[in-house]
Amino acid sequence: MTDHSPQPATLGADLRALRKARSLTLSDLANHLGRSVGWLSQVERDKSEPSISDLRAIAKCLDVPMSMLFAHSAAPAEEQGYVVRAGARRPMGSGEEGLMEELLSPDLTDDFEMVHSTFRPRSHMQTPADRPTQEVGYIISGRLDLVIGGRSFSVGPGDSFRIRHEPYQWSNPYDEPCVAVWVIAPPVY
Repeated sequence: MTDHSPQPATLGADLRALRKARSLTLSDLANHLGRSVGWLSQVERDKSEPSISDLRAIAKCLDVPMSMLFAHSAAPAEEQGYVVRAGARRPMGSGEEGLMEELLSPDLTDDFEMVHSTFRPRSHMQTPADRPTQEVGYIISGRLDLVIGGRSFSVGPGDSFRIRHEPYQWSNPYDEPCVAVWVIAPPVY
């Protein structure tokens, strides 16, 4: 009998998913890192553990925060790949622009990722994003102003929106935080 249960989230699996989402081959990423394809393959298969310096270089090449490469929490074995507890979400980003994000998906190995986003009052995105993704957001509380493909929108609780590989920018010029759930395909974090 074959066991078809999902494998636990690992650093290697997440690195492979992020690399593929950016259309990079093992050779491409290894060259950027100045490392061998064999070494990178071993890291992606969890046969070798990268150093902190390696992780910093990998995060930079993949354009992800270092926190994404550290925060693999020890969920109970029966929950790994299925459940993410509220207190065990993986933080993402530095929060510099006033955006705090946590990964709601168990890992980055699916065709999409789900993110819990909190936009601080009086915060805004400093540089518009334009990434090869499809994204859908749902506002839980607060308000958020969006510019998507040059069109302006203001969304509030219960509203949702979609971005299809278009330049976009957000701002929360209001006095209360905005909380949203964001689904992104393919995963970018």
